[in-house]
Amino acid sequence: MANVHRVLLAEDNKINQVVAAGALKKLGYVVDIVDGGGDAVAACLHTRFDAVLMDVMMPDMDGYEATSKIRENEAALGTSPVPVIGLSARAMAGDREIALAAGMDDYLTKPLRINELEQTLGRWIQQPADATS
Repeated sequence: MANVHRVLLAEDNKINQVVAAGALKKLGYVVDIVDGGGDAVAACLHTRFDAVLMDVMMPDMDGYEATSKIRENEAALGTSPVPVIGLSARAMAGDREIALAAGMDDYLTKPLRINELEQTLGRWIQQPADATS
């Protein structure tokens, strides 16, 4: 049986949710969606995700603060860090560095391109050792 990977999508824009979730499902991922950073932090406390796609600009709690809180919870609980991939419609110089400094592992610009999404998730989500047997 194939190993199913679960991805959390933290995105406040409904259209972006539909587009990103569609791309993730097409790539074979199970997708959970939350509308804000606070909900992303809570979801990560209750469910083990293989990766989190985190919009950096959300109204209740931005992706930077949410990632910081996820990292604090991981440290307090002694759990291994979930790969967090920042998402932003901005493509300004330095944005990637800001995301990485905030504790994110990678960064993609929107609109998402399925090939970039696939490559990025492939870097961070470990395939099971028995996948080739």
